[in-house]
This record gives sequence, C-alpha cells and structure tokens, in this order.
Amino acid sequence: MICFVSFCIFWSAMFFVSAVDVNQCKTHESFELNQLSKRGDIILGGLFTLNFKTIRPEFFEVSLFQRSQAMIFAIEEINKNQTLLPNITLGYRLYDNCMALPVALRAATALLADMDEVINDFSCNGSPPVIAVVGDPLSSHSIAAMRIMGPFHLPMVSYSATCSCLSNRREFPSFFRTIPSDAFQVKAMIHIIKYYGWVWIGAIASDDDYGQNAIKAFIKEVSAFGCVAFIEMVPTVYKKEKILQIVNTIKYSTAKVIVVFSPQVEFFKEIVKQNITGRQWIASEAWSTSSIVAVTENFHSFGGTIGVAVHRGTIPGLEHFLLQLHPDFSNNKKIIIQFWETLFDCKFPQNLSKVNSSSRICTGIEDIRTINTAYSDVSELRVTYNVYKAVYAIAHALHNLMSCENGNGPFENKTCASIKHVQPWQVLHYLKEVNFINHLGERVAFNENGDAMAIYDIVNWQLSNDSRIQIKTVGLFDETVKEVNQISLAEEQIFWNFESRKPPESVCSKSCQPGTRKANKKGEPVCCFNCVPCADGEVSSEVDSVECIKCLDDFWSNHGRNQCVLKELEFLSFDDAMGITLTTITVLGTCLSVAVLAVFIHYRSTPIVKANNSELSFLLLISLTLCFLCSLTFIGQPTHTTCMLRHVMFGISFVLCISCILVKTVVVIMAFKATLPGNNMIKWFGVSQLRGTVFFFTFLQSLICIVWLVTSPPIPAKNTKYFNSKIILECDVGSVIGFSSLLGYIGFLACICFLLAFFARNLPDTFNEAKFITFSMLIFWKHTVAVEVFAILASSFGVLFAIFAPKCYIIIFKPERNTKRALMRRQNEFVFAYPLGSERRVSHCTAPLEQLKVKGLAQGPSRVGSPLNRKSEEKVLTRTSP
Repeated sequence: MICFVSFCIFWSAMFFVSAVDVNQCKTHESFELNQLSKRGDIILGGLFTLNFKTIRPEFFEVSLFQRSQAMIFAIEEINKNQTLLPNITLGYRLYDNCMALPVALRAATALLADMDEVINDFSCNGSPPVIAVVGDPLSSHSIAAMRIMGPFHLPMVSYSATCSCLSNRREFPSFFRTIPSDAFQVKAMIHIIKYYGWVWIGAIASDDDYGQNAIKAFIKEVSAFGCVAFIEMVPTVYKKEKILQIVNTIKYSTAKVIVVFSPQVEFFKEIVKQNITGRQWIASEAWSTSSIVAVTENFHSFGGTIGVAVHRGTIPGLEHFLLQLHPDFSNNKKIIIQFWETLFDCKFPQNLSKVNSSSRICTGIEDIRTINTAYSDVSELRVTYNVYKAVYAIAHALHNLMSCENGNGPFENKTCASIKHVQPWQVLHYLKEVNFINHLGERVAFNENGDAMAIYDIVNWQLSNDSRIQIKTVGLFDETVKEVNQISLAEEQIFWNFESRKPPESVCSKSCQPGTRKANKKGEPVCCFNCVPCADGEVSSEVDSVECIKCLDDFWSNHGRNQCVLKELEFLSFDDAMGITLTTITVLGTCLSVAVLAVFIHYRSTPIVKANNSELSFLLLISLTLCFLCSLTFIGQPTHTTCMLRHVMFGISFVLCISCILVKTVVVIMAFKATLPGNNMIKWFGVSQLRGTVFFFTFLQSLICIVWLVTSPPIPAKNTKYFNSKIILECDVGSVIGFSSLLGYIGFLACICFLLAFFARNLPDTFNEAKFITFSMLIFWKHTVAVEVFAILASSFGVLFAIFAPKCYIIIFKPERNTKRALMRRQNEFVFAYPLGSERRVSHCTAPLEQLKVKGLAQGPSRVGSPLNRKSEEKVLTRTSP
C-alpha cells in the first residue's frame, strides 16, 4: 500500500508540474473529471463519491449526490449571511472520486492547481486555487490525498474518513474531520458489546487502511474483557474464493455476535445466499445506515443489526434547496445531467448516441417532488450533516481570520492574514482553534488531533409496516460525558432477530457461578475454560472468578463455596447426647460413692468395715466422689477456670484415691508380716503414720499442680488440626512438662500399687485385693475430652466397684457373714510362714484360724495346724485392708 501511494504521489506531481523555464511553473495537462464548480472570492474544494465506475460511468449513486448538494447549500447560505463573511463570496470546486483511488488522486491534484494557472516561482510555492478541501469520504483516499496536499499545508476537513491513523498529527498535520475517528467508533461498539455481556465475538474487516486500523483497535479493546473468535479480512477487489471462505468461517463458528468493518456488498450477498441466520451483527459506521445493504431481501439474515451511526442532524431549508435542482448543461455541471438521467431513468437527446436508442427521453421538466428517493429524504441526515458542519467550520476559521486586529495577530511580528490574499497555511492555523455552537446547539470543535467530539447514534434494523427496512435510532453514545453514562439504550425498542426475541448469548464457555473458578483450557483462548469448584475452605463470590479466596482461620466455606462462614464450634456440651450421657454417668457415680460412704459410716462398727480400715475407706470414698465430680469440669465450653480445674482437680483427687489404696495395701502386707516372731514393723503403721503418708503423697501432687499453674497454666484453645470445617474448643495444657509431671506422678503411684498387689497376691481372699487393684489400675491407663472423661469415670467406677462392691454386698445382703468368725472361717487356705521371700500354699487345711497358735510359728516350715492367736487376729482385723 505504501509503495502504491508513493507511486501515485510521484506521477501526480509529474502530471501537474512542468518547468517552462527557470522562473515559471504551470500545469502539465488537464483531466476529464466529473465536477461541479462556481467562482468566488475564495474557493473551497470538495471530494465526493458519486459514481462507482471510473470510465463511462454506469452506476450513479443518487443518495450520495445529496452530500455534494449540501456543501453547495451551505456555501450559498454563508454567502447570504453578511455577519459571518461580509463582502466575501465563497466559491466551490467539487470532484467525483468515482470510488477509485487513482481518480481521487487526480482530483486532489486538480485542486492544487488550475490548468491555466502560471506559478511565477521556481519552487512552485504559489497559492493553490483552493484554500481548504471538504472530503475525501474514504480513509484510503484521504491518506493518499493528504500526502499530496500536506507539503502545501492545504487543510482537508473530511466528513466521512474515520481511520484512526489520520489522527497522527506528525504525519497528517493539516487533516481535520467532522466525523469521529474509528478509535471512538470502536469504543462505542465495545460499550454495546459489554452492555450485553458478549465475550466471544467474531470480527470481519475490509482489507484496507480503514479495516486494518479498525480491527487492530477492536482487538485491543476486546482483549481487556473477552476474546475474538475469528478475524477475517474482506478483499477490496472481489475474490469469490475468499468470500466463500469467510462465509464458511461464520457458518461454523460458535460466536453468535459478529462485528463488521466493511461495506463490501458482495460479502453481504453471499451471507444471504447461503441463508445464514442466528447471528447478531454489529455494524460499523461504514454500513450501519447503508441503503445498499439495508434492503428487504437482506432482512432475514441481517434483521436486528445493531450499528453505530454518525449523529443525526437537521439542516433547515435543505429539502427545499434539493427539490429546486434542475438540469444544467454547463461544462462544469455535467454531474447534474448524470444525476437527472439516473433519477428518472431516461436520457437527454444529446446522449442518445451513447446508449440504446430505445431509452426514454428526458425533458428536463420532470418534477423531483413526484418521486421519493434517498436524495430528497432529509429525515436521516448523518454524513450529509457532517458535510454541512465541515463547510461551516472552514467559514468560521475564515471569520476568525478576518476578525484579527493588526498588532495582535498570530503570525510573525503579530501580523494578521489578509482575507484577499489568504494562504492555506493561514486557514490551517485558524481551523485548529475553531469552536462554535451551531443552530442545533451542538458544539463544533476539533481536538489536538483534528478529531471532532465523538457522538454516535446507535441504530437498529427493523421491518416497517410497508415491509421495508427501517434504520431506527435506539440509543446514543456520547464520549464527552462520564464513562458510566457514555451509552444509553432504549432496550424495549430494540428488535432481536431470534425466536426468543431476546439478546443472544455469545460465549465460548458459560460463566462460572460463585463457588467456582475459571480454569483455562490448554491451547484455547482465555474465554474458553472449565468451571472448577473451589476447594474446601476457599470461596468465590463473583461470577467468572479467576481464583478462589481462602477463608480466614476462624472461617470456613459454606456448602455453595460462595461465602465464608464462622466455623462451627465443637466442644463436649451438656446439651448433646454424649454430654448428657457422661453427665448422667458422673452423677450416678457420685451418688453411688456417696451411698457407699453412707453405708460404711452406718456400718462402721462391723468387722467388714473395720477389716477395711474404716478411716482410709472413708477417705478413699471421698476422693472417688471428687474424681466423679471433676468429670463435670470437662463438659461445657472451656474457660480459664475450668481448664485449670479439670486437670488439677482430677490429679489431686486421683492421687488421693491411689494413696489410700496404696496405704491400705501396705498395712495389710505389714499386718501379716508382723505375725512373725520378733517383727515389730507394725508399730510404724499407726493412724498418724497412715494419715501422714496419704497427706504426703497428695501434697506432692498439689505442689506439682501449683508450680504448673504458676509457670504455664492450661488455657482455652482452638484446635483446627483434625477438622478443617470445625473449631474444637479444648484446653491447651500450657506447660507440657507440668502436665507430664502430673500424669507421671499418678502413673508412678499406680505402678507401686501394681507392685504391692503382686506382693499381696497370696494373702487370704478376705484381705487380698490384688486382682481388684490390678483391674482398677489397668482401667486407669487409658485422650480427646470425651476419652479423658471416660477414663476418669472408668477409673473411678473401677475402684468403686472392684473394692467396695463386694463389701457392700455382704454388709447389706449377707449380714450373717459380717462377723469375725465368718471372716475367719471363709478361708480354705492360709499362709504358713517361711523364711522371708519364700512362701508355700498348703491346701486342704480346714482348721479354723482362731485355733492356730502364733507361738508355734518358726522361721522354718511350720507345723500343720499351728494357728494364729487371738491377738494376731485382732491386728489383722483392725489394721489390714482386704
């Protein structure tokens, strides 16, 4: 494209400049171009598209002729206005670019110099015949024309060229336009797409400067929120294979929304021919209001099209002016003859030789009012309105130039320009500063890039009552207001060409709902993804979340994974089944302990109670009651108080319990050992010694507990190690050493009990509780809170039932066995004294214990039948524990 433009510039320059001598330049040759012209003090140039053939035109676009007439109307209106340009008459020279770049370049060259003009300056820097140009309508033509006009600083004000590339002031410093650039057009289209949540969009553009720049800007904008499903470029020169390939892409694409930056008619015809429906077309300004595309036969495929269109305006008096047109055979107005023949489908006699003689003859008195055409329709003045604004922008620039006061001018030495000898570069200066309010109350101004303020109508293709396509305005895009208010749509007025009559959904993958996150599919665009549920403890609260957010430590994800909720607090409660069960068992154990204590107190004078050392038994039962009660501190929500009490209370009470058992066992063993001659160890086991021993053992545990509580006491803690979704409220032991010391001390005493139980295993059953002590100690070696409570209860019940149940049974249900004689006679065997450490069990000894004489015992094997004396019996009954 660049090489082609450079080639055209070179030959254009060769066409209009030729050196006559070293001091003169003049035009080299003239061209036969379709034109409209009128002389004036200042000439404005114009470039318009009227024909679609460059040689022997066969198709004249009637609707486009309205634009050139709007320029003529504006010039004549300004000439009548004595306040805007007083005593100055504007003339014009308008050319038809025939929709062809070579013709457009010839027209641009013709505007730079008259055929007969002589330039008395070797550098050819003389003033061109026009001081500003209105046009060209096409971006590609404007780019090429500006490369010719740019060196002469000739300003061009385009009414239809939208390529954003023309905003480059370094490359096109004298280019202006009254139509917004494609950068704003794309922005308006993006607003529509985002408004309806479309993220999977196809894109089609013409393969020229306009299409390439538009598609580049579009892709950049879409990438911020969505994806372009496909990109196809429509060739400017018709190629059937390429058109078929593009249509095939559309047919098989999952994208339901397609943006088109191309006015090529062949493309639209092929879409209709293949009956492609179910697509939402987004039309660029190039074809959104095209009367060529918007025809009834295309509605089945293109009905409901939403497009951006140049803001509509009104031009008072234009319709009357258009209807006053009449044929004119002047050399500079041959275009009017072409228009007239096309409009009324006839030929003037002068042109009969060039066409079929059967053609209808034009009279020249036909009335335009009798037919309805796009030429006379002024209800949708869009591009035509931009032509009108362009002429007025130049006129206001000239007005400001005329209003300059010498000494305050913008040029060298603060001089002003002369309206009689005005130069294009001077007009260029004032065009940059144009800023006025037109008759519609609309501000006309150019920004630093020469662009007009972006205001677009949003249009929708609908079917009218007469079965014609109606291009209805359904919204507005105004770039000058705040971002959130730039687009406004009357949704209830929009026609959707779908069975549901609702906006379509165009996504590669459906949106991920809260509770899930997007996971991109490998090798596919980011709009194609899978929805992956958030992991436990993570949430997503928005649609299409890219990642899940982890909940804080005290929170957990709800069932829908869309909200973090406080974790459920878990502790052994008095209200739940386990808590109720343990509380009931605890109360039962406490009651049983108290009941046994009451029984023992009531029967304290009986042999069974005496034989079990009543004082230690009472103390043991009290400690068991405390053991049962301390279980209640493990139930309920942990507090600082309960955390300290639960372990300390259990540790002390259970040590008290074991101490009593230990002392009782020692007393029994010593009582039997004391029956040996010369053994007086029993004197060391009096009441005070027994009490002191129990107190000493319990005091040591109390000391351990005090040190533990002072240094690092147990505190309430939240345990999340075992259940992520729950917080287990428990007591942190604080000092591990303190807790270990407490349990270790209990374990130490329990081991001693095991050992003593082993020594007492051969005592008579009445006094021998080795198996019961062993059972109760095994139960003790049993951690969650419930397990601790179970262990405490099991240990307490073990001691209570193993030691006290048999006695209570005899006391209550077998009172006849609660006598000294009964206790002595129940033994089927007894122990003969042997040297220390050796004993032998003798069976079949039926002699009553009271008949055995202690004096007969010797250090060696005793004789069978040597009984214990009464005094020894009393010692056993009063000092031993079963």
